[in-house]
Amino acid sequence: MNQQKSVALLIETSNAYARGLLAGIVSYMHEHLPWSIFLPEQERGATPPAWLKKWKGDGLIVRIETDTIAKAVLKLNVPIIDVSAARHVPDIPWVETDDGAIARLAAEHFLERGFEHLAYCGEPEFNWSNWREDMFSKCVSDASRSCHVFHSRSKHTRGFSMTHERRRLTTWIMSLPRPVGVFACYDIKAQQILDICREQGIRVPEELALLGVDNDELLCNLCTPPLSSIIPAANQAGREAARLLDILMNGGSVSKEANLLEPLGVATRQSTDVLAIDDTDIGAAVRYIRDHACEGINVGHVLRAVPLSRRALETRFHSIVGRTPHEEITRRRIERIRQLLIDTDLTLAAIAQRTGFQNVEYMSVAFRRAMDVPPGKYRRECSR
Repeated sequence: MNQQKSVALLIETSNAYARGLLAGIVSYMHEHLPWSIFLPEQERGATPPAWLKKWKGDGLIVRIETDTIAKAVLKLNVPIIDVSAARHVPDIPWVETDDGAIARLAAEHFLERGFEHLAYCGEPEFNWSNWREDMFSKCVSDASRSCHVFHSRSKHTRGFSMTHERRRLTTWIMSLPRPVGVFACYDIKAQQILDICREQGIRVPEELALLGVDNDELLCNLCTPPLSSIIPAANQAGREAARLLDILMNGGSVSKEANLLEPLGVATRQSTDVLAIDDTDIGAAVRYIRDHACEGINVGHVLRAVPLSRRALETRFHSIVGRTPHEEITRRRIERIRQLLIDTDLTLAAIAQRTGFQNVEYMSVAFRRAMDVPPGKYRRECSR
C-alpha cells in the first residue's frame, strides 16, 4: 500500500492567480492519490514559516520570490517545483504562465479595436511584468503603432511614498494621447488606473480603454466600469506543478526547462468594449463582423453592410485591422468556439450550430486549423 505523501504549499492565497494555482493542485489530487497538505497563511514574498525548518515532508510546490525563500527550501533536500517567475533557482523545475503569449493577446485585443496609441503600465521589480512589457512593446511596434510605458516604483525603494507614486501615475495617464488602449500588468494595477480616470474625468472606454491580467472576477466586476482581463491558465499551471512533483516524489525525473502555459483568452467587459477606428466604413465593417460572425456570414454579407467595393474593403480593412475580412470572420468564430468550450458544457454539435457551422466536422476542421488541436481535446486540456 502506498504511503500518503506529505506536501507543503508555499503559495499565497491573497490573489486570484495564486488561488487558481491551488485549485489546480487540488484538482490533480482528487484524480490521484491524496496528499497530506501543509498550507500556511503566506503573503507574497514573505519569510518562510518557522515550522518549515523542522518539517519532514516529501515534496514542495512554492513561489520562490526571494533569496531567503530559495535558501530555506533548498535546505529541505526534497523534490521542489517552482511556480514563480522570479527564477531565483534556475535548476529547479518551473511551471509558469507564458507572459509573452499574454502580451501578444493583449496587443491583439487592442489592435483589433483599431487603437493607434497603446500603453503599458508595469511593475519592473517582477520578471513577469518585464516580459509582458517587452512582448507588448514589440507587438505594438511590429504593427507600426506607438507604445507609451510607465514603470511603477517598488515599495522597497528608498523614500517610497504611495501619495507620490499615485501622482506620478496620474501625470502619466493625463499625458497619454486619446484614445488610448492601456494594458496593465495585472488587475490590481488596472483598478488603480480606473480610480485615477474616475477622479480626472477620463471616460472609460471611450478615451482610455483598459485591460488587466488574472481575471479576478470579483475585483473585475466591482470596478466601474467592469474590467476586461486576460485569463491566465492558473488552474492548469497548478495541475502541471502537481503532476511534476508527483513524478519526482516517486523517483522519476522531469525536465528543468520552463513549462509555460498559454492564456485561455480575454474576458471582455465594458472597459475595452469600444472601437477606435477613424475610417467609418471599416469601423462599420468590424462592428458588423463582431455582431454577426457566428451567423454563418461571409465577405459578401459584409459588403452589403458597407458602401464599398470588394477591393476597397479588402485593402482598407487589411491596412487598419491587419487581417482580411474573411480572416476576421474566422478569428471571431474560433474565439467564440473557445469561449463556449471553456465556459459551457454544450455538446460540440450545439457549439457548431451556435457559431455558424453546418456541422461538427466543418467546425472541427476549422478549429484544428486555427488552434492546432481538435475542439474536444482543447476542452479536456482547459478543464483539467
